[in-house]
Amino acid sequence: MTEGTFQTLEIDAPAEALYDVAADIASYPEWATGVKEVEVLERTADGLVERARFVVAGMVKEIEYVLRYTHDRPNVLSWVAEEDSKDVRMLEGSYTFTAVDGATEVVYALTVEPNFKMPGFLRRQAENQIVTTALRGLRKRVTGTV
Repeated sequence: MTEGTFQTLEIDAPAEALYDVAADIASYPEWATGVKEVEVLERTADGLVERARFVVAGMVKEIEYVLRYTHDRPNVLSWVAEEDSKDVRMLEGSYTFTAVDGATEVVYALTVEPNFKMPGFLRRQAENQIVTTALRGLRKRVTGTV
């Protein structure tokens, strides 16, 4: 069974603003560390990204996968990788946004199972690094502070 990781960060911004930045998938290469390329493949009728192809810098090689998104603005943005990825056996995650005393508590949960050999401790370390840098990048993108 694959275990995931999650982290929580309180950000001094409204949930709607944080959600809108997180849901702007095409802009990830501008602020999400390690994301080299994003291609939006499908959008919903109201313009939200439904499917997107990613190329990210992995520890050993570039990793490519397609994510399918579920939107519940401004509460939850979640995603799951499509099954035909040569690099990722399973990938799922979410941002959850909860208003707290004028700020927003953001929980980023991520579970990744690569489609290549990687010791469990390295996978967990990579997940932790992805989550940490994503939360910091989101905060910086929305508030301008690290």
